[in-house]
Parts: sequence; structure tokens; C-alpha cells
Amino acid sequence: MPLTLEQYAERLDARDDLPWPAAPDVRPPKARPAVQELPVRCVLWTVYGTLVAVPTGELQFEHAHDFVTDAALEKVIKEFKMWNSMSRKPGAPSAYLKELFRRALTGLRLAGSGGEKFPEVRAERVWDDIVKKLQQKDYTFDAGTYGSVDEFVQKLAYFYHASIQGAGAYPGAADALNGLARRGVLQGLLADGQSFTAAQLRRCLRRQDPGFDTDAVFPAGLRVVSAERKARKPSETLFRAAADAAKARGLAPGEVLHVGSSLTRDIGPAKKAGFRTALFAGDKDSLAAAPDGLKDPATRPDVLLTELPQVLAVIG
Repeated sequence: MPLTLEQYAERLDARDDLPWPAAPDVRPPKARPAVQELPVRCVLWTVYGTLVAVPTGELQFEHAHDFVTDAALEKVIKEFKMWNSMSRKPGAPSAYLKELFRRALTGLRLAGSGGEKFPEVRAERVWDDIVKKLQQKDYTFDAGTYGSVDEFVQKLAYFYHASIQGAGAYPGAADALNGLARRGVLQGLLADGQSFTAAQLRRCLRRQDPGFDTDAVFPAGLRVVSAERKARKPSETLFRAAADAAKARGLAPGEVLHVGSSLTRDIGPAKKAGFRTALFAGDKDSLAAAPDGLKDPATRPDVLLTELPQVLAVIG
């Protein structure tokens, strides 16, 4: 049986022959929590920058420093045995793969978005384009381990992204999520992310709680992720989908709390959708909150959290 994405992520963690970037250090800003009890029955979480710390606070398709991207691409070539199916152009193998990667990414970004103001690119589609080009030169992969082409490119996307951005759960993340679950509070995701985001979140949380059950805490019907909706925050597409998912569970918008770290991409559109809001101000790298925005009724959060377990006091 091929590995699932979750199993694949765990297998990579168990290997000691692959260097991975470390999770970024968390740098708390100067902020005071402002917590009040709210009549909410469901919490929808942002992932990157709120539950999971990554450099810059969000996923990147390329690292800011070319040498990190180049090293990740070299790592991909070696891990997935691509070199024999690549063009023998002068220069490092990573330079050729980077050309394929950028060409595929640019093409997807220029493709029609169906009128969506904030389109999202699915990372696995970039790698699908690359793999199909390599297959024209007799490239093959181990389907017994990786599954179909569609499953393989998701694992490729995860491997590459994990190689350019270290990731780790914020302090207290598992405690906060488990505490809400014990109180019977529904939880879901309303987040910018990719097909591998749930697997990466599971991997990070299991470092705090080895028995953490992502599927039990975040039921599939309450996961609204940008890559699946082809729209990223602050798109109304995402927030309408989240409101519909909550409604299907018998929840009014005012009974839903959205937790995020950006006033303009999380808090503002969530308030517009009728949700209650909590700003996570626990990390300078992910916090995007100008003083004027904290005073503006359109983007002012209902509560401000400096540590994730403080959300338990909001539920009461």
C-alpha cells in the first residue's frame, strides 16, 4: 500500500540522513492579552503564523535567499532520483530544476482565476507540471511507496516546502486545542495552506503531544484551506465557505470564533462574515497589526491572545 501523506511526513521525520531547517525562534511582541468570555461554540484556526510558526509567518514558494532554494532543489533531485531525466545543460542541476519550477509557477499564476481577486496556486500542480516534463525523458518513481502521480506530487510539494521553511507548533498549541476538544467545542481550519498543510500541522502538534489526533479535533467538514478553494485570504470565497460549513453544523456566524494573526487578512474579513474574532499576538514574525487597525471597528478584534491557551478563557 502506498504511504498516505501523513505517513510520509512521519517517515521523513524518522530519518536521520536528511537535514531539515529548524523551526524559527518565537519572538513575542510587546502586547498585553485582552480576553473576555464570548458565546461561541466553534473555533476556526489560521494555521501558519497562528498554530504553526514558519519564517515570515506564511508559506513561501521560494526562499528569500537563493542559496536556500537551490539547496532544497538539489535535495529534491537526489531524493527522487531526477537527474537522469534532466537536461544536461551547463551549471548546477538545481539551476535547471529552478527554471522548470519558476516557469510552472509563473504559468499557474498567470492562468485565469475565474474572477477571483486573491487566487491561490496549488503547490502540487507546480510539481505535476515538472514531473510530466521529466516523464517525457523516461522519468519514473516508486508508485508502491508514493502512490499515483497525483499522490506523488503532493509528497514532492511537502518535501520541497519542508526543505525551505522550518516549521514548529507554537508553545501551548496542543494544550489549547486539546482543552477546547475536552470541553466539546467544535474546531476547524480557516487558513491559507496547501494539500500537505493538515499533515504538516499534525506532525508539528505531535511533537508537543505524540497522541494528538488531527482528524478528531479538526473534522473534514470544518477545514477550509486556500489551495482547495483556489482562493487565499482575505478572499470572501474562503470566508463564505467557512460560514457555510458552520451553518451545516447548525452554527450561526456569531457562534464562531476565528483566530488569526493578521488584522487585514484574518480579523477584518472574519468580522465581515459575522464571526467573532481573536488576534494572536504571540510572534513578531507573524503578527500584522498596525495601531490604527486595532482601533478601527472594521478590523478591531474581540479579544487579543498573547499565548494560545488563553483561548480557553474566551470559551468559559
